[in-house]
Amino acid sequence: MRVFQSRSLERKVKKMPKQDKEALDQEIRRIIANSSLGEEKTGDLRGVFVHKFRLNTTQYLLAYRKVGEDLELIMIGPHENYYRDLKQYLKGRPTR
Repeated sequence: MRVFQSRSLERKVKKMPKQDKEALDQEIRRIIANSSLGEEKTGDLRGVFVHKFRLNTTQYLLAYRKVGEDLELIMIGPHENYYRDLKQYLKGRPTR
């Protein structure tokens, strides 16, 4: 299984402190081990899974989808306006 990350995710992770990056890596390993760990969305976001987890005191959401045998990490962020931004991001982007 190969893991791809979107440019949006890459930029946000780059700005994170080292401790948060390590916690995020641990959550990504959990997703790789069990790709149905997150909740599958419906409607406009069909096929996208969102995994919720805490970093420090903030709850973060990590969106990903399975593309064949591969895993595409799409977006990470706090809950505020997350789904709106995710829909907007996916609208302007073709699937792999």
